[in-house]
Amino acid sequence: MSQEPDGRLNLIRRGALMALILLLLLPLLAACNLESTLQEAASQAGAVIEVAATIEAQANVTPTRTPRPRVTPTRTPRPRVTPTRTPRLRATATNTPRVRATPTRTPRSRATATARAQGVSDLPTIRYQDLPKQAREIIALIEQGGPFPFERDGITFQNREQLLPRQRSGYYREYTVITPGSRDRGARRIVAGAEGELYYTDDHYESFREVIR
Repeated sequence: MSQEPDGRLNLIRRGALMALILLLLLPLLAACNLESTLQEAASQAGAVIEVAATIEAQANVTPTRTPRPRVTPTRTPRPRVTPTRTPRLRATATNTPRVRATPTRTPRSRATATARAQGVSDLPTIRYQDLPKQAREIIALIEQGGPFPFERDGITFQNREQLLPRQRSGYYREYTVITPGSRDRGARRIVAGAEGELYYTDDHYESFREVIR
């Protein structure tokens, strides 16, 4: 308990004790002709008792505690954001036609059959105008890249006889010069070098002459 209720209780006890003492002293005061004084004391004692009773009544009153209003926090719901799914753009493959590179075929270094004005070898020479007609026709086919009358035209001439100037393997190509009345390829050939030189043989490689213009 707090100190204030204890003080009130002591005050009540003291008032009651004083009233009891006055009541005990009342006969004695009456004997002493103090009746008026006794009445006054009795009235004071009654007032004290009344005050004590009031204080006691107030002390017994249980103070009513006004409960504080309980504030319930209102939770503001967070707005639920619904994610919007952005559709992925599906790339539509456009069938762009591929540019097909057409390879440019570089023709092999065939002799252009451009007869030179002078020979490049120590071999005898023959003028282009003096060649047989069939030999000039083959030279024309060599210049335009064919077609040739025989399948073996354009094969590598090995130069085994070593009559032509020595060159790397594959440098010389041989072509058939048609011999009228012959049932086979005959003995006449044009041998072309990679740098454009031309050689003519009419005895199947036993001798050569360089073609000049």
